[in-house]
Amino acid sequence: MSLWDRLTGEFIDVIDWTTDDGDTMVWRFERYGNEIKHGAKLTVREGQAAVFVNEGQVADVFPPGLYMLETNNLPILSTMQAWDHGFQSPFKAEIYFVSLKQFTDLKWGTKNPVMLRDPDFGPTRLRAFGTYAIRVEDPTVFLREIVGTDGEFTTGEIEGQLRNIIVSRFSNAIASSHIPVLDLAANYDDLGKFAGVKIGEEMTEYGLTLTKLLVENVSLPPEVEKAMDRRTQMGVIGDLHKYTQFQAAESMRAAAENPGEGGGAASAGIGAGIGMAMGGMMGNVMGAGAAGGNVIAPPPLPSGKQWHVGIGGQTSGPFDGQAVAGMARDGRLTRDTLVWTAGMEGWERAGAVSDLAQMFGATPPPLPPES
Repeated sequence: MSLWDRLTGEFIDVIDWTTDDGDTMVWRFERYGNEIKHGAKLTVREGQAAVFVNEGQVADVFPPGLYMLETNNLPILSTMQAWDHGFQSPFKAEIYFVSLKQFTDLKWGTKNPVMLRDPDFGPTRLRAFGTYAIRVEDPTVFLREIVGTDGEFTTGEIEGQLRNIIVSRFSNAIASSHIPVLDLAANYDDLGKFAGVKIGEEMTEYGLTLTKLLVENVSLPPEVEKAMDRRTQMGVIGDLHKYTQFQAAESMRAAAENPGEGGGAASAGIGAGIGMAMGGMMGNVMGAGAAGGNVIAPPPLPSGKQWHVGIGGQTSGPFDGQAVAGMARDGRLTRDTLVWTAGMEGWERAGAVSDLAQMFGATPPPLPPES
């Protein structure tokens, strides 16, 4: 190889960008003095674009491929003639590599709750968070509006601004959607698409496109979530009256199985309280029957006894307890009616028999004579 070939070989650039950094969006090709030689080879790989800036202006944007740069930026001949200037070329050029891949798993979330009016809960506050993905759509606009002369631009430098845009537009979308809070989980996809259209329009001003917006969660304030949990528990319990009876029965069973726990007085107090509660429930049921005008029937007699009744001077029967109670209700059996059953020495008045006396109401004593 001749000396001339060696000299010309030193001036030939191979310009490319290979990196495994997942968050770098723009990288400037570094060359001493920004001197891009005439005939330099530019390699642009898939998922990249190269922006050629010559003398401070965007000259061209190169898609993926292999290119030979033939410009007036320091030709070899001018370099050989510029020894008196210390090899400093008056022509400057820069190459910016722009990544065109999708940048995924970028986070967004509301810093402050979003106020809205819900048909079920009224005025309430919501918080939301999720992820999004972007891609550079127009390298020239992105370089001019966002990157500037930054030699290495990463997603961290623009995430804050994009997050503010997403939260602002999403807040408007969720407030104007009029979707009830309880139905939001079933509409995450539609809500993300609706908000994504508005957000995407604004991102085009930066040379970006929003490829995906995911809503991962929309949450209520903790106090509202606790109230919803209690409401759900009531729905699971169902009939509150039956549930109270069940709880009382369970407490009585537990007290019977553990009479020593808490002391006898405590157990007695629990039993008394449960008895009063159950007595109150029974009183309410009986009171409701009386309010409706129904006559309270006496309790049935033991079905084992058979009663003979003297009606009109003749013996009738035998009758079981339910039949005798029915005769007392319709007036055929009174306190003075004679009755007899096995085990009695003779006929007695029904009002004097303890098993039958309970069927007759208390009779007030006679009024005192007027003075």
